[in-house]
Amino acid sequence: MFMFSEKRYNRFIFIVSALVSVLIHFPDILTVATEGGSESSTMVHATLEVLSEILFSFVALLLMFACNIYLFKLNNHLVRFTAIRVLLSFLITWVISAILGKIFVFFHHSIGIPAIDSTLHHYYHPVRDMLLAAVITTICYFLHLLMQQEKLQEENRKLRMENVENKYESLKNQLNPHMFFNSLNTLQALVREDPDKAQHYINELSKVLRYTLQQSDQQCASLSSEIALAKAYIYLLEVRYEDNITFHIDIDDTYLEYQLPPISIQHLIENAVKHNEISSRNQLEVTIETRPDGCLHVFNTIHARRAPLSSSGIGLENLSKRYKLLFHEEIEISKTNNLFTVKLPLIKRVS
Repeated sequence: MFMFSEKRYNRFIFIVSALVSVLIHFPDILTVATEGGSESSTMVHATLEVLSEILFSFVALLLMFACNIYLFKLNNHLVRFTAIRVLLSFLITWVISAILGKIFVFFHHSIGIPAIDSTLHHYYHPVRDMLLAAVITTICYFLHLLMQQEKLQEENRKLRMENVENKYESLKNQLNPHMFFNSLNTLQALVREDPDKAQHYINELSKVLRYTLQQSDQQCASLSSEIALAKAYIYLLEVRYEDNITFHIDIDDTYLEYQLPPISIQHLIENAVKHNEISSRNQLEVTIETRPDGCLHVFNTIHARRAPLSSSGIGLENLSKRYKLLFHEEIEISKTNNLFTVKLPLIKRVS
C-alpha cells in the first residue's frame, strides 16, 4: 500500500508542480514546436522564453504548496482541514500567486529574464491566479484526506496486530504447561475433596477461556464484562492460593458501561501473580477500584519472587499500545517500595 510518508509527500508535490507548470504553458510549447521552419536563433530564443516561464511557474507552485503546508500543517494527519481552513488556503494562495506573477514581470523588465511578451499580461490576470489557487487548494485538500485515510488504515492494521498478539498471549498464559498443570492439579484435588466445588471451578475456568476466545477479536469491552471476567479468574486463583491471595473490588456503577481494551484487568492480575511471591509469609493483595478521576486503578503489594518466572515482557507494553491506538490515551504505571499501581483511563461509550 502506498503510504504518504514525509519524503513521498514532498516527492508527490514536486511531481504535481512540474506537471501543472508544463500544462499551464502547453499552448506556448505547441507554438514553439510548430515553428520548425523558423530561424534557428529565433527558435532557441523562443524555447528559452518558454522554459523560463515553465521554471518560474514550477518554483512558484512549490512556494505556494510550501506556504500551505507551513501555515496549515496539511502534511499532519491529526490536523483538521475545515471549511475555514480551505477558504483561507484558497485566498492566501490567490494572493501569493498574484504577487509572484508581478515579481516575475518586474524581473523580466528590469534584468531581462526571458519571457514571452505576448503572455506577460496573463501574470496580471486575476482569473489565472484564481485558477491556480483553486488547483493548489484542491490538491492539498485531497492529499490531506488521503493521508488521514491511510493513517486510519495503518492504525487499524496495527490495532489488529496488537489484538492478535494479545489473544495469543492470553491463550498462552491460560494453556501453557505450567498453568495448565496447576489447573489440573487443583481440579483433581477438588474432585476428590469437594465435587460441587470442582464443578464450580470448571464453570469459572470455562468462562475465562470462552471470554478469551470471544473477546480477543474485539477492540473494546465494557468495564462490566471485564469485571465479570476478572471475578471468574480471581476464583481460580483463590482456589489455588487459598488465603494467601486477597482481592478487593470496588467499582462505581456509573462506570460499568465505560470502555477499555478487552482482557486488560486479567492481564494486570496475571502480572501481579507472575512477579510476586505468594505464600503464608508473603500474602498478595490486589485492589481493583474506580475513582472520581474517571480511571480504573489496579494495584498490588510487592513481594518480588526470588527466582522470577520467565516473561515475554510485552504485557504492559501491549496494553499501552492498544490504549494509544484505540483511544489516544496513556496508561500510568507507578511503583513504590511496597505497591505497584496501574491506572487505566475509562472511555465513555459513544451511543
